[in-house]
Amino acid sequence: MTPRKTIPLVADTSLSDCSGAESFALMVLGDSMAPEFVEGEVIVVEPEGLARDGSFVIAQVNGEWTFRQLVTADGAWALRALNPAYPATPLPDLEAVRGVVIQKSKPGRRRALKRYVD
Repeated sequence: MTPRKTIPLVADTSLSDCSGAESFALMVLGDSMAPEFVEGEVIVVEPEGLARDGSFVIAQVNGEWTFRQLVTADGAWALRALNPAYPATPLPDLEAVRGVVIQKSKPGRRRALKRYVD
C-alpha cells in the first residue's frame, strides 16, 4: 500500500491564532495514526503540555503541521506514525513540537473518551 498524500492539519488558519496557554481540539484526518487514532476522532491538544518519549504530539515540520508520536532512540528524537506505511521524521530537537495530545473522543459519543495524561 502506498502512503496517501499528507493532508494539512490547518488549511487556512494558523495555530498561532490561539492563546499559547489554551487547549484546542482538532479532528483526525487520514490513517497515519491508526489504529489508535482513526479518521473523524477529535483530539484535545495542550500547547504547554510536557512532551516526552511516547507522547502523541502536534508538530510543525518543514512548514507543515503533523500529528505523530514523539519517540527517542540513542539520544535522537523522531516523529513516528503508528501506521507503518508512513516513514518516521527525524528531529534535531523538540523545537518543532507545538502541543501534546491529552485526550481523544469520538464525536457524538460521550463515553468514547480516552485520556493520555493524568
